[in-house]
Amino acid sequence: MRLFGFLIVFVTLFACAAPTPHMQDGKPVSHEQFTRLLQEYVTDEGKVDYQRLKKNRAQLTEYLDLLRSTAPNDSWSKEEEIAYWINVYNAFTIDLILEHYPVKSIKDIGSTIQIPFVNTPWDIKFIKIGGEEYDLNNVEHGILRKKWKEPGIHFAVNCASKSCPKLRREAYTADKLYEQFDEQARIFINSDFHNDITPRKARLSKYFDWYAGDFKDVMPIREYINQYADVKLTEDTDISYKDYNWELNEQ
Repeated sequence: MRLFGFLIVFVTLFACAAPTPHMQDGKPVSHEQFTRLLQEYVTDEGKVDYQRLKKNRAQLTEYLDLLRSTAPNDSWSKEEEIAYWINVYNAFTIDLILEHYPVKSIKDIGSTIQIPFVNTPWDIKFIKIGGEEYDLNNVEHGILRKKWKEPGIHFAVNCASKSCPKLRREAYTADKLYEQFDEQARIFINSDFHNDITPRKARLSKYFDWYAGDFKDVMPIREYINQYADVKLTEDTDISYKDYNWELNEQ
């Protein structure tokens, strides 16, 4: 019993003395390194050169280590937190693809029979930040969507697939966050690949079906789309949804 008690005390003291990975210095992380990587390996259309990036993975690994060692705290602004978690999602998604590349689709990763929120690629707990383990679903649905009612997030997170909003060639940053959201939304909504819009009929991305509630929390979907669309929807526009293309967003 004495030995057992000593071990408990020893482990407790060691845990208290050990440095925690929660923060490096408490300040928001710089995402400049991720921007440099994106500009080198991603095209203007959002296509990723996974083949070349896999051969030069150290740059991404270094940025992921920075994210792992620098978690948000109460001193961060809302915009700093949102930008951080979006970059976490996008950078770790790229890393997941590289770990299994070559693949035709992110959905090829993991079990052949996939149950949502159980054993899909988005449920693999491979993201370690601040002493916690996360999967991509945790980041998108448990943090970004749950904590902030911000539809622009849907145009920023990238699931490495053709039907996703394009992967931006720069990291998200607090000072430009809403400008970046607006630009991403405008590009996505006016893309013929993602949305076919006429005043009479509109075939929209499944995003506006899957996340209808997120948009309606801000304003009606037609009104939201019309903020950015070159061709406006009317109350009489017949709306349907396109099939989702899960092919990899590679060059």
